[in-house]
Amino acid sequence: MYDTDRIWMTPQARQGLETELAGLLALPNPADADDTERTDQVVDAWLARKERIREIHELLSRADGSELPPDDGIVEPGMVVTVRYDDTGDSEAFLLGTRGTSDTELDTYTVNSPLGSALLGATAGEQRSYQLPNGTIQQVTVLAAKPFGAHALDNAAATG
Repeated sequence: MYDTDRIWMTPQARQGLETELAGLLALPNPADADDTERTDQVVDAWLARKERIREIHELLSRADGSELPPDDGIVEPGMVVTVRYDDTGDSEAFLLGTRGTSDTELDTYTVNSPLGSALLGATAGEQRSYQLPNGTIQQVTVLAAKPFGAHALDNAAATG
């Protein structure tokens, strides 16, 4: 079973976070400024910067070291999952990962979301259910699970 404390992100998203972190760490500290420059806005900006640095450190420390999951059809973080909502017949493709850590137009669901946790370990053809916020049970069928990179290559080939 997948460790839900670990997160998956695209290599580009990881690089983006590392670049953002380097930029935040390079900014001057308000303690180095003159007393006249230490306004509430400066202090608020510094506190926000500290919080963002903490968030980035946490994301990077929890990031899964592998670039892509194996192309084995098993739903896990880093996979583009296509499901059919059994009550309507509508289908949806989404990235199972961590919000804010992918550079894709796909919706992202986390492994801790009701849908994401219900689908972990499923394969094509399996039916799973999860509880919606209003208390009703939603049934879905997994249609496909492909690694994010393979999905991006398939899309490029289809449009190119």
